[in-house]
Amino acid sequence: MSNYESPIREPLITGDKSYSQITTDIVGTTEKSPPMSWFIAFGIAGACATFGIVGILYLLWQGVGVWGLNRTVNWAWDITNFVWWVGIGHAGTLISAVLLLFRQKWRTGINRAAEAMTIFAVVCAGLFPGIHMGRIWLAFFIFPYPNTRGPLWVNFNSPLLWDVFAISTYLTVSLLFWYSGLMPDFATIRDRSKGKLRKYIYNVLSFGWTGTAKQWQRFESLSLILAGLATPLVLSVHTIVSFDFATSVIPGWHTTIFPPYFVAGAIFSGFAMVLTLMIITRKVLKLEDYITIAHIESMNKVIVLTGSIVGIAYITELFTAWYSGYLYEQFAFYNRAFGPYMWAYFIMMGCNVISPQIFWFKFARRSVVISFVMSIFVNIGMWFERFVIIVTSLHRDFLPSSWIYFKPTIWDVAIYVGTIGIFFTLFLLFARTFPVIAIAEVKSIFSSSSAAAKKRQVSQDNENAERFKGAPGIPYAHAEYSDQVSGKSKISFNAEDLLLTKEKVKN
Repeated sequence: MSNYESPIREPLITGDKSYSQITTDIVGTTEKSPPMSWFIAFGIAGACATFGIVGILYLLWQGVGVWGLNRTVNWAWDITNFVWWVGIGHAGTLISAVLLLFRQKWRTGINRAAEAMTIFAVVCAGLFPGIHMGRIWLAFFIFPYPNTRGPLWVNFNSPLLWDVFAISTYLTVSLLFWYSGLMPDFATIRDRSKGKLRKYIYNVLSFGWTGTAKQWQRFESLSLILAGLATPLVLSVHTIVSFDFATSVIPGWHTTIFPPYFVAGAIFSGFAMVLTLMIITRKVLKLEDYITIAHIESMNKVIVLTGSIVGIAYITELFTAWYSGYLYEQFAFYNRAFGPYMWAYFIMMGCNVISPQIFWFKFARRSVVISFVMSIFVNIGMWFERFVIIVTSLHRDFLPSSWIYFKPTIWDVAIYVGTIGIFFTLFLLFARTFPVIAIAEVKSIFSSSSAAAKKRQVSQDNENAERFKGAPGIPYAHAEYSDQVSGKSKISFNAEDLLLTKEKVKN
């Protein structure tokens, strides 16, 4: 009988690993001194963060007039950055919650860093509404709590207040999801620690985790509950952010396509940022065996899907404006494409719609260099998308006498660069002190999704076949494993004979 060659799923854990080796590799990043590249990146991120903090302090001292805002364009870089950062935080919840509920194993190598990215992105996003108020010390007025101010309450009809509820809920659930998943790994670091202070700190962080069956059962239940709570947030948070624009009467904003369009765009930009961070992390911390080409390819598939959805939304907007016959809506979209900001519009279209289509080709999805460059392009394009939506809808309003060209000042740029610095500073500190990959979750897929386990299974099958070689009624079966043959792992065997052999061993 001829051999049947069956393609199997590509391993998500490569190399000749064992359970103890997984722990050593991942925890080692917190035990050893980081490489020089980490210190260089931390220095650059810290300098950018300092630049941004100086910009925020100067803004608080002088007022929001230091920005390039004016009477016509009263929202610009501040709200653009706010929406951009909220969108980046979306991929963490999707990877953690939705892919967990769908039992997607490839999430295990990237979910920890994606969850951390969500926390840090939401922190950066939360800065902008506060400093945009001008008097940040009065920010407590936006929170609905029992007070002694008489009838003075927040406006519950305002979408800006809905943002407060949505983002604070999103931050809370994401923080719980992230921290609860860290507890078993904190206990692992605690048990390997030699210094008393380090052991005590990680024991406190792990809440005394001992790894009993009851604790694991509650851990699994909590993960599913939080995943169930977080899944609606994937849709609700950016939907509510889109209401900041969609519930207004400004041409270019007042459209019902904004909620799904914003959600798809948020997942699009979020996965691009996860890809950027993961490619850097796997190289700097030498985690190529745990963040594999298979992980990168899976993320690229999501990027090309959501990028195509965003492209369809752009075309739908143009069609709706034309078909509506509404003069002002038509002018708003004509002005975007052919007005003073046409350069921003075509950067948006090129980065978000055209460039991701390269991921239809397998060689591009599996190329680390192409994936990294494209992830940068996507985040640039998504920032320009928010800029185009906000600024081009405002700078030419109903009165031509008030038309104006918005130009950012150095303080606009400083605060934006500063939030990028704060984000990367927090992420680098996280990668230095916490396991950047979920140890327990990676081990849970080791027996089914690792190259080493599959090799051992093939070896065991061959041993069993050798034991019964020549036995009456048991034909000889042989299995072969080839690692990364043409980008795909395969097992070749005589399917019927091997099944008979296993049945004999069992009996």
